[in-house]
Amino acid sequence: MGNPTVEQIEKEIKSHKVVLFVKGTPQAPQCGFSASTMELFKKMNVPFHTVDVIANVDIRRTLPQVSNWPTFPQVFINGKLVGGCDIVHEMHESGELQKLLQ
Repeated sequence: MGNPTVEQIEKEIKSHKVVLFVKGTPQAPQCGFSASTMELFKKMNVPFHTVDVIANVDIRRTLPQVSNWPTFPQVFINGKLVGGCDIVHEMHESGELQKLLQ
């Protein structure tokens, strides 16, 4: 039997083109990096799905082991980890993010 939290994480990643694992929600971010990352996708008019890792402690504990990425937010596009706040903003500035989202 697999780990239900890992299965839930994988389902979230597979069910949505853009998934942001963030602290808080788009309406009430709980961290500046999460807020900044959600704001970037809003400005780009890119629909995204969020998972609040503060509300879901199991995902907060498990995701860093699954993704090998220690911090939040974690941005997944097309099922792959892209990175966190800094990386996503750098990719946006270089135009790489827009290509990935097409």
